[in-house]
Amino acid sequence: MARFALTDRFTHNVKHREGKRAEYFDETVRGLALRVSPEAKSWCFHYTAGGVRKRLTLGTYPATSLSRARTLASEARGHLEDGKDPSTVTAAAETLKAICEEYLSREGSKLRTAQERQKTFNRLVYPTLGAVKIDAIRRTDIVRLLDKIEDERGPVMADKVLAFLSKMFNWHASRSDEFRSPLVRGMARTRPKERARERILTDDEIRSIWHKAQGRFGLLLRFILLTAARRSEAAEMTWGEIDGEVWTLPAARNKTKIDRVRPLSTAALLVLVEARGGLSSGPLMADAKGNTNSLIFTNSSKPIISAFWKHKLNFDKACGVTGWTIHDLRRTARSLMSRAGVNADIAERCLGHVIGGVRGIYDRHAYFEEKKQAFEALSAQIDRIVNPQDNVVPLHG
Repeated sequence: MARFALTDRFTHNVKHREGKRAEYFDETVRGLALRVSPEAKSWCFHYTAGGVRKRLTLGTYPATSLSRARTLASEARGHLEDGKDPSTVTAAAETLKAICEEYLSREGSKLRTAQERQKTFNRLVYPTLGAVKIDAIRRTDIVRLLDKIEDERGPVMADKVLAFLSKMFNWHASRSDEFRSPLVRGMARTRPKERARERILTDDEIRSIWHKAQGRFGLLLRFILLTAARRSEAAEMTWGEIDGEVWTLPAARNKTKIDRVRPLSTAALLVLVEARGGLSSGPLMADAKGNTNSLIFTNSSKPIISAFWKHKLNFDKACGVTGWTIHDLRRTARSLMSRAGVNADIAERCLGHVIGGVRGIYDRHAYFEEKKQAFEALSAQIDRIVNPQDNVVPLHG
């Protein structure tokens, strides 16, 4: 076969021959060919594997330049010399799933939400687009994916997936000469101002939620309200993190990346006793079988209570309260602390917030006793709400 000294100028100017397809083989990289047809120009790598002649498409021109095509062809020849079929290796290496996994492998240690991203990709992205080559994913593919997620799980979840994909696409684009992210502005399903919530549950709503909060999911809701913990912090909590009346949230699961010590109120400890099957004997450091690594708020081997949205949807129907999120419990707990007279700084420390400024730098006091009193005050405030005293007889003058 004839070979040509392919150049950028030649590649740009060459035309198809009277409606016919032609291939121009490169002198520099053996097996690389520029395929010119009436429809498009594309790069191909010709090779033999297992005694069979094959052709691997590397990309289209001008999206894939001559230099990039030579790099891809050289990589394919390297796979061939290693005894691997380039088409199989290339297809697997350039899928959306492969790129996502490489992204999480390289950048995961820097991401606070690495595990959440991995679970989100596994559950919502890979089943639809995981096997598709990343440079073949079109904007319409992403739009359809987001439509499906919005319809099934709501606009906030769709935006979360969009944000995770955007970070991954931008990372990949920074490492590729040719890739361009299919995402553009305006693809979000909600506006930032709409996502910023100020929802505080009313006393009536707290009563309805509390009295219907049964089973593992219900106990989780009660525990979050009593401790002002984040949903993931509580849902992924193991018995080994409990020592007597203290819950130590390890740095690996903490937004601030430091161990957080949270004293538990009597009411919060009773929730844990119920989660353990009502067995109050012995310290709360293990489940009923003595396991310390088992998860508290789950009744299966799954890492956390999965499909929160399904549990939440069913729970809303049961309790009659709608338009709230699990995170609103944390915000409500903070409001109830203020209502109970808890000092603002102590309340913020109870939530695990870092106190800024000079005080945050030099004040290393743990405030354990102050936080313990704050959580007891929160517990008492909740008890007054869920168990109102209706038998008080008013005094008459």
